[in-house]
Formats: sequence, structure tokens, C-alpha cells
Amino acid sequence: MEIKAPRGTNDIMPDQAKSWYELEKKAVSLFERYGYGRIVTPTFENTALFERGIGESTEIVQKEMYTFTDKGGRSITLRPEGTAPVVRAYLEHNLSGQPMPVKLYYLGSMYRYERPQAGRCREFWQVGVEAIGSADPAIDAENILLLIHYLDYVGISDLKLLINSMGCEKCRPDFVSDIKKKLGKSKDLLCNDCKRRAEQNPLRVFDCKKSKCREALKKAPKISNYLCDSCSGHFDQVKSFLKEAKLSFEQDPWLVRGFDYYTKTTFEVISEELGAQNALGGGGRYDGLIEEFGGASTPAIGFAIGIERVLLALSKQQKKEKKMPGLQVFVIALGEKAKQKTFRLIYDLRKVGISADMDFQERSLKGQMKLANKRNAEFTVIIGSDELERNVCGIRNMEIGSQDEIELDKCVDWFEVNLCKKEQNIEKK
Repeated sequence: MEIKAPRGTNDIMPDQAKSWYELEKKAVSLFERYGYGRIVTPTFENTALFERGIGESTEIVQKEMYTFTDKGGRSITLRPEGTAPVVRAYLEHNLSGQPMPVKLYYLGSMYRYERPQAGRCREFWQVGVEAIGSADPAIDAENILLLIHYLDYVGISDLKLLINSMGCEKCRPDFVSDIKKKLGKSKDLLCNDCKRRAEQNPLRVFDCKKSKCREALKKAPKISNYLCDSCSGHFDQVKSFLKEAKLSFEQDPWLVRGFDYYTKTTFEVISEELGAQNALGGGGRYDGLIEEFGGASTPAIGFAIGIERVLLALSKQQKKEKKMPGLQVFVIALGEKAKQKTFRLIYDLRKVGISADMDFQERSLKGQMKLANKRNAEFTVIIGSDELERNVCGIRNMEIGSQDEIELDKCVDWFEVNLCKKEQNIEKK
């Protein structure tokens, strides 16, 4: 029997892994620039965490979680999202004693039993942030700006920002009640799933992409007409901060997101490049979740970004190869003596953090140059008998075609200085 990876999972091969690493590296760099620190939570949690946090009536809890009973008889679930585990860790480790807001970010795999399609897998990867302890509308705007900043930083263009407010426990019940009445009158238009949603949690109908269900919602009431003064004022301030930052957005009254814990601000960034599964990332405020888990009433907000969606958007824009660097230095040896020197040189380059490689197949100069191009090397270093005799090496910039000759003993220092300058220029963007 041929054994393959389970449906909805993917092997990340070396070429693609470089792209993943670049996305993660840029997330770390940017999130820490905004004051967020990394947190790593377990891949699996007690099932009750997600039932209470996400909501028992949600599609994720009812249909999509990977849940099993362990050998101790405990119900365990592979994490389907990152917020609930971070909140659990925040409470368990008493992070409330730190200066507020507590800013955390995470990178990791999530699991949902969904129908696999482009940009949607059963094992998928996310980067995300959580800012816990502030009710200030400015932190909402900062989250939204950080999401846009990251997607722009990795090279995705033509982004559309959607925002909404879901109200709070005071003003949302009237909206939900009226939505339920409206859906009751349009029940014949709803799919079977939405008929159940209309009874259990009417807001979930907004997540359905089926045309009949969308038709049933066309004349549905809008949450903006139900917001209390506090929620309305909060949302107005969020929009004011976004306008101050000159960030364009579209107010979408149907944007409710997929979890029960959201309150007030919700947001999503989409790319028209991706078709039906067009959301690259999104999030919102969840002011009641920490209290739901037994903590003090604590405001919080966060977002998550799908790595697979980002890679798909980049490939659609044909920017992936341009944005993701290959090998930094390929050293070409001509002759056995040069090969010995080359072997030591790539070792010294690697020791100082520079990716370097050489030929191990006895190729000709032409063959080694082809290999350097195939490996997408930024620079080649050429060492032959003439170079050894003069204690120099030739350094060729593969992008612009320029060539320099420097002392062999200064080669590592040269790359440390020049590659460092290049990295600094990239980081400033």
C-alpha cells in the first residue's frame, strides 16, 4: 500500500520552506518592532477551552475540530485557532501583573477538518498577535495597521481592508433577536446548515457563501443601527485613527468573523487575487473572553494571518521568486587545491551566519556558474590556481553582473559588511 500525507496536509519542501522562513522572520522582526513578545503554546489543549472560547454553536466546534480521548480519558483537541490558548496561558501564568497592555505574538500550526481547497488546508499555519489589557480604540487601530503593515512588508499589493463593529453584550442581543426574526421569515431560502444556525446562533449565517443564504440577508438589519453610545463612540474613534494614518477602509456591516468571543471592532484584509477564499488575515476585539475563562474583566484584541494564503497571494502576483532570496554565496573552485581552500571558506562564511555552498560534482566552470544561477545565488566567489598564487578571489554580483577582486583572507569580512548593509536596507522598508 502506498502511504501518502493525509488529505488536507502538505509536505513543505526545501524551496518552499525558504519562503515560509522569510515570512516568519519578517513577522518576528515587525511584531517585535511594535512591542510584541513571542509566546509558544501547546499544539493540543483540553477540548473545553475551545468549546467555551470559540462557542459550542460555531461550525468549528461542531464540525471541524480534531478531538480525541487520550489514554487518561481526557478530551483533547488539536488547536483550531491561536487566541484561546494565548488567553489560557495569560491566566495560567498570571501575566496580568505585567504593564498593560500585554503584547504577545505566536507562530504555529492549526487544525480544522475542512474541505481542502486552494489556500485552505486541514493543517494550516498562522502568525498572529494578541494585545491584552487595553480598551483604547488606538490599540484597535494599531492592530489593524500592523496587519496591513505586515502584508505590505512581505510584498502583497492591492489589499482591501474591511471593518465593522459587532457591538457588546448590551446592544447586540436586540440585533440578534431581529436577525433571528428576519431569518425565520426567509427560512425557505436558507441551506440546511443555515437553518440550524438561524436557531442556534443567527450571526453565523453571515459566514455562509451560498447565494440563496446571501439573498436572504440582503434586507437584514445592520448592526450599526443597534450600537449603544459606548460601542458607537469606540468605533468612530477607531475609524478616526485609521483616517489619521491615511489608511483606506470599507465598512462592511456583514463582517462578523467566525467566533463567538468577538465584541466591538472586527476587521479583515482580503486580496482579490485569491478568489472565493480571499481573506489573508483578520481579527477583532474580545473583551469578554478572559472573564469567560475565570479571569477579571479584561479588554483584549488580536488578529491572525494565514501563511498559506499569503504564499498563494504572492505566487498569484508572480512576486514570490523576487521576494524570497536564495543562496547568498556560491564559491566556485577550479582545481583540487582551490577546492580545499573553497571548503574552508564556505565553512568560515557559514560560521558568521552567511548561507554558502559549493559544487560537489566536479563540474566545469560553466557548469558551476549554471548551478549558482539555479541556486539563485546573490554572489559567486571564484578561486582558481591563479587566484591562489596571488592570494585573491573574484567576487561576482549575480544580479548586476559587476565583479571585484579582493584579498582571499578578507573575503569573509567583505561579505559580512556588504550583506549586512543589504539586510539593513531591507529591514528599513
